[in-house]
Amino acid sequence: MKKIFYATVLLSGACCKTTNTSTDWMLGQFAKPKENPIMKADSIYLFNCPVRKKLVKWQLADVFNPAAIVRHDTVFVLFRAEDNPAAAIGGRTSRIGLAYSLDGLNFTKHKDPVLYPDNDSFIQYDFPGGCEDPRIVEREDGSYVLLYTSWNGDVARLSVATSTNLYRWQKQGPAFAKALGGKFMNLWSKSGSIVTELNKISSRIVAKKINGKYWMYYGDKMINVASSDNLIDWTVLDNSQDSYLTALSPRKKKFDSDLVEPGPPALYTSKGILLLYNGRNALDSTSDPSLPKGMYSAGQALFDTALPYSLIRQSETCFIKPDLPHETSGQYASGTTFIEGLVFFKGKWFLYYGTADSMVGVAVKEGME
Repeated sequence: MKKIFYATVLLSGACCKTTNTSTDWMLGQFAKPKENPIMKADSIYLFNCPVRKKLVKWQLADVFNPAAIVRHDTVFVLFRAEDNPAAAIGGRTSRIGLAYSLDGLNFTKHKDPVLYPDNDSFIQYDFPGGCEDPRIVEREDGSYVLLYTSWNGDVARLSVATSTNLYRWQKQGPAFAKALGGKFMNLWSKSGSIVTELNKISSRIVAKKINGKYWMYYGDKMINVASSDNLIDWTVLDNSQDSYLTALSPRKKKFDSDLVEPGPPALYTSKGILLLYNGRNALDSTSDPSLPKGMYSAGQALFDTALPYSLIRQSETCFIKPDLPHETSGQYASGTTFIEGLVFFKGKWFLYYGTADSMVGVAVKEGME
């Protein structure tokens, strides 16, 4: 969660339509089970790095910020792992690992990372910082699209990879490489949340087309909007002022007073598009006084299904926040519950998140609604 960003302009049309205080549109009442934290750093995992040409302990420093998907009655989590505990935030190399669970709580890790900097045509984007903060969606045909941050130490770029089995990934490059003649190619971008829909019969959560296109919320200061025909090449929505179209912005004196950042893939529902998002409390007088300054917690927002950039409602308070010891101490000492993975599994919602940029946690909600 790096703090460099590009300024965006709020489009006046993307404003809240109603002040209705009802919360029946939200996905709430998550509880943190006793198994937390469910994943930690581990020094036993060795990987022969093709770029550094040596063995590295790729999970030595931290394991956090997970994506999640259900495949063959199994929960798979793709997690971010960092290798060098001596380096500062942003100075480590990140690789994405894979773990599986039959109950959503107890995970077994695959020994090698599944997405990492390599000697390929994408090394200019992926190294030395690595591959960070994944979000995953399933296509209708059962294949997968992963959005992740390519971090070269200079510019963060939202990038795309595809897979048919979760173990072998094909990098597709920066998501905005072709957008509007490439004018967004070298601008800071990250944290892509693609709109999906839950099939209540099969329990599959699959990427959803709206008005003939796929939609995505992204950004790590404001939340912006993009669309795509194929889930790989994305077009940034901009306004007449030649700026990003912004769907959600920070609010003074709220849990999200410093920044807003998308969480797991958004959900298309009968009430609207539900986006679970991360918010950071400001470090100055604009912060929410009920929370520690700089703390990351999470809220929910509802967007119009016909106009995915049009905000309908937004939670006034966070629905999950750091309150366990491992969530308020670690690499990010101000406290973090950074949500990125959401699955519906065995009649329950499982929400996976990073804790203080150091471990993986989970919160669970009973029932489909």
